[in-house]
Amino acid sequence: MEPIFLKACRREKTPYTPIWIMRQAGRYLKEYRAIREKYSFLTMCKTPELILEITKQPVELIGVDAAILFSDILIPAEAMGIKLDFFEGKGPVLSPPVRSEKEVEALRIPEPEEELSFVLEGIKLLRKELPPHIALIGFAGAPFTVASYLVEGSGSKNFAEIKKLMYNQPQLFSSLLEKVTRTTEKYLKAQIRAGAQAVQIFESWAGALSPSDYQKYVLPFSKKLIASLKEERVPIIHFANGASTYLHLIKETEATVYGVDWHIELNVAWEILGEVAIQGNLDPIVLLAEKEVVEEKAKEVLQKAHGKPGHIFNLGHGILPQTPAENAKRLVEVVHQFSQN
Repeated sequence: MEPIFLKACRREKTPYTPIWIMRQAGRYLKEYRAIREKYSFLTMCKTPELILEITKQPVELIGVDAAILFSDILIPAEAMGIKLDFFEGKGPVLSPPVRSEKEVEALRIPEPEEELSFVLEGIKLLRKELPPHIALIGFAGAPFTVASYLVEGSGSKNFAEIKKLMYNQPQLFSSLLEKVTRTTEKYLKAQIRAGAQAVQIFESWAGALSPSDYQKYVLPFSKKLIASLKEERVPIIHFANGASTYLHLIKETEATVYGVDWHIELNVAWEILGEVAIQGNLDPIVLLAEKEVVEEKAKEVLQKAHGKPGHIFNLGHGILPQTPAENAKRLVEVVHQFSQN
């Protein structure tokens, strides 16, 4: 039985709208928190058996139609030669920040089978254990987003360092994104060879850019990455957070599926993007509300989709740690019930 998620990616008719949730394997689940109490985050990301267990949790507990690999977009950065730590309440810290020509030149382009084999082993285990109707999604960060972490050294509110590099040293900026793009291409192709049935590219920090800066400095690398993945013949999902004002540019990446956030109505996004599959786009905060509100807002998103083929229900960004798990489960139930053909 082919996963209906994959059928939706191809804009084929499905018995109901498939749903998965960004960051669905995470802290809102008590089962995840129980594992997190025993292991560090990096240990969890680097242990195939834990990748298997954690990735399966939302499939079994929430009832989603696709599993997304449990990992982090910065795992390849460590393989490129950067020290990576995660601190509770602070998030990732990369050191030293990459800001000079010498530091960019020192970055490696790792061989995934050698330096990221734990991720690939996790994927292989998942394909053996996931039910055939559940699709497995691999993922990576988009070149600009990963480069932002490398240059900033952590998350950022204004992205001053990466944008300063972009404006003042455009050639060095391009050299950095070229290395990240090549690393990401090899990493995602290795995930697909290991068994990922679709891949999502997270452009988490797209909203830090103006449309013209995105078009000039970043779009060429996203287009190059996605073009290189087309030969693998699996759906490519491009999610650019905060980029609803320039979806007409995002469209130029020629991804299979476009994820959209909640700052644009689904039907409006579809008018801009054309005849493609779309993923989204419930505000994650809705899941903190009463169940009646969750149901109402989920139905609003489905109504905006008008039953068009190619809709994959998701949040407009990752699920929040304080979300009641029962609300996430109810969301899945409502989407399945209300969208039945």
